Order: sequence, then structure tokens, then C-alpha cells
Amino acid sequence: MPNGSLTQDDARAKLRQGLVIPAHPLALDAQRKLDERRQRALTRYYCEAGAGGIAVGVHTTQFSIRDPKIGLFKPVLELAIDTVREYEDRSGQRPVRIAGVCGPTEQALSEAAMARDLGYDAGLLSLGALHEASTPDLLRHCQAVSAIVPLFGFYLQPAVGGRRLDYDFWRRFLDIENVLAVKVAPFNRYQTLDVARALAASGRQEVGLYTGNDDNIVADLLTEFRFGASADPVRFAGGLLGHWAVWTKRAVELLEDVKRCRTRGGENALELLARSAEVTDSNAALFDTAHDFAGCIAGLHEILRRQGFLEGRWCLDPNEDLSPGQVEEIDRVCQAYPHLSDDSFVAQHIDQWLS
Repeated sequence: MPNGSLTQDDARAKLRQGLVIPAHPLALDAQRKLDERRQRALTRYYCEAGAGGIAVGVHTTQFSIRDPKIGLFKPVLELAIDTVREYEDRSGQRPVRIAGVCGPTEQALSEAAMARDLGYDAGLLSLGALHEASTPDLLRHCQAVSAIVPLFGFYLQPAVGGRRLDYDFWRRFLDIENVLAVKVAPFNRYQTLDVARALAASGRQEVGLYTGNDDNIVADLLTEFRFGASADPVRFAGGLLGHWAVWTKRAVELLEDVKRCRTRGGENALELLARSAEVTDSNAALFDTAHDFAGCIAGLHEILRRQGFLEGRWCLDPNEDLSPGQVEEIDRVCQAYPHLSDDSFVAQHIDQWLS
């Protein structure tokens, strides 16, 4: 495989185990240039916190890294791969490497080839740029990209650039051989059910279902989706989430708690449902739901700034920052739910990660 990427079978097996996959943010300095030292520190943090994979070049990394005037798409992907390989050499662990792939077909094919050549295992394929395309055209686009890099399907919510994708699309998408997993992130229960039902109907139990529904993380992970006697039930294996770009150590512990609950017949389910509400409340503050997600990236940056990973919460767009009242909401949830934070873990290791 190119540059040490996993075989499809190996990647599928890892994803089916259920992984915490943070959507990697972008570390910038005060001039809004890439801060390589802090970017590496974030990647090291995710690996050392126990994340089973990383996703780079996705919404949380800021789509505008692809702008030729900014020119950060390839450098950011290269930096993440180099840092992950250092961790692999030292630890013997092999996180799944996922690169964001988006844009019209020509752009998507180019990004997929870059990801493959750099050693990424899959492309998280956003269809947000194809708002007017028909289902057959979307599927031809997906099939073309899948010929270059294995696919991690992506149902991105319309509020941050996605489009509506119905049951028929997902059922036919799952006929594409090189699909490894699907990230379900419409922030909508009806649309989430469309994907789960399509996976059940496809019979492809080897395809991993990953939650990206930051408003329902724990509920997604706990639920067994049943669609009648003729279809096998399906579960979310893990999550690929912007929310898990912060407090990642706690996210790893949460997923382990969910897995333990499943294997023990629902033991501790009520406690997990209570934590579900706490996580969702925290996400509302971090993702700025009060202002239609306008401050979602800045909210994550604010947590990482407080922990010492970032010098500031700068985004590539100078106008992108916290919304009015958002910092107070972040203060509130940090005070209300200190057990969701991994500040002590970060404090013990951050100097090493920044070195």
C-alpha cells in the first residue's frame, strides 16, 4: 500500500472495533499562519489520549486551507502523517489515518490522490460542493473517488455546508465496494435513521457506522437500530467528531464505558444517558448552537487555548470568532461538568508534546 497505508481489510477491521477519531483543528499563530509546533502537539495529544484515528483536512481543520492563496492543505496533511508515524514507531500502535476530500469531481479526485500518496487510509468524502447534483451524478462522483482511495462516507449537516442525502442515496452508496465506513452528522434523528436503515438493508455488516451527531453522541453509541425481522440490527461503532477534538482522553473513556455497557446487558445505561445530556449541553456551548454554529471552530479553539495547545483562537477568516455570550456559556459548562474535561491529563504532558 502507498506510504504505509493500511489494506482495506485491516482498515475495516480497525474501524469495526469502534474508535475515537478526533476531527483535527488547525493551529495558527497571531499572523494566522500555520504554527507547526502546536499543530504537532495536537496530533501527539490525540494519539497519546488513546484516539484510534485522526481526521485531517475536514471541517474542523477549516475548509479554506484548500484556497490556493492559503496553500495549507498538503502541508497540514503531511505534518499530521509525519507526526503520527513518529508515534507509531515509538508505540507500535497504528491509528487509522483519514483525510478530508471535498469539492467538485476534479478537485475531489486530486485530493484523494494526494491523500493516498501521503499514506492516508481513507478519504472522508464531503458532498457539500455538489448541491445541485442528482443522486446518479452523486454516486458516479463517489464511485470515481473510491477508485483512488477507500471511502469514509459523510452526511454533513446543511448548517455548515452539507446537503440533504436521502435513504435512496445511502442505500446505493453502500453498494460501492470500497466504502469502509460512514460518518452520520446531519444533527437530525430522521436523517440519521435513513443511513442506519440503508446500512441494515445493505447487509454490509463490515461497514462501520460512525456518529458525527455532536448533539446526540452517547445516544447514538448506545442505540441498537432495528428495522424488522428481515434486516440485521446495526450499531454505531464509534465517532468521528469535532467535539472529540477537545477533552479527547475523556472521549476515549466514554466509548469504553459504552462498550462495557453493551457487553453487560445495559449495565450503567442510566448513568450514560445522564452523561449524554451533559455532553450535549457542553457541545451547545462549544459549537455555538445559539448562533447556528457560527462560533463552532472558535469554541473548540478556546478550550485548546485554555489548555495551552494554542496561543489564541485565531481562524483563517479574521471575522470568525466566538459569538456574543459564547465565552460565558463555555465558562458555564466547564464549571458544571469538570469531569468531562481532561485538563489534568493535558497538564501532565503538554510540555513534552510541545517540545
